[in-house]
Amino acid sequence: MTDLKIAIAGAGGRMGGALVRAIGTAGGVVVHSAFDRAGNAAIGKDAGSLAGMEPLGIVITDDVGAALAGADAIIDFTVPEASAALARRAAAAGLVHVIGTTGCTPAQETAIRQAGRDGARIVKSGNFSLGVNLLAGLVKQAAAALGADFDVEILEMHHNRKVDAPSGTALLLGEAAAAGRGIELAAHSVSGRDGITGARDRGSIGFAALRGGTVVGEHTVIFAGDSERVELTHRAESRAIFAHGAVRAALWAAERQPGFYSMADVLGLSS
Repeated sequence: MTDLKIAIAGAGGRMGGALVRAIGTAGGVVVHSAFDRAGNAAIGKDAGSLAGMEPLGIVITDDVGAALAGADAIIDFTVPEASAALARRAAAAGLVHVIGTTGCTPAQETAIRQAGRDGARIVKSGNFSLGVNLLAGLVKQAAAALGADFDVEILEMHHNRKVDAPSGTALLLGEAAAAGRGIELAAHSVSGRDGITGARDRGSIGFAALRGGTVVGEHTVIFAGDSERVELTHRAESRAIFAHGAVRAALWAAERQPGFYSMADVLGLSS
């Protein structure tokens, strides 16, 4: 079996570098190409050198079409509009498209899901780490067992360059809590409390976002009941965990039919 040829979107960023390194240590995959937006300072640089490795002989380009020519898969931690556009390209070419982008609008989410129906093998997740996806399963179980007598609050912290809030991981955990209770998150989500807010609504799921420094990602789901509290926490110490998870997802999706999948599917945690 030949190695899966991966095109790395956003190769000039921190996650791009982590992906180059992860592919370099994984079996069954190779870096096929690397690309980023026009004007990025990484354009024209060797993807391996930029990631702190030996040169790969693969120059980061802003020509998306050229980068995807001959590729089997795209791994994409970029921005919502770019991910939606890449999903359409993946559908047209029948590629695997692994998406770690967060902050997508409902319309962009719909477009990405449509790409799975149109021929792409999409794996999209708010977080690609094994630990977070296991945490989501525990949150769902806890929410079902504890019920609405326990208030749910989700606290997250990320580095000072993150542009969306709540984080994709926080929303993933919120969806898990909502699923455990059999409710829709959108109808029960509360974030950005300020001023005289009144008493907390029974059954709501709260979000609080902290930003600062170089924090990779910390998430705590709090179940607060009468005279007791349960807290479930995950702390990411390196972007490598997300990169390795994304590579694992690409290899898994390469053996699947076109469709839209989650990291829970990849890990066999879907129920």
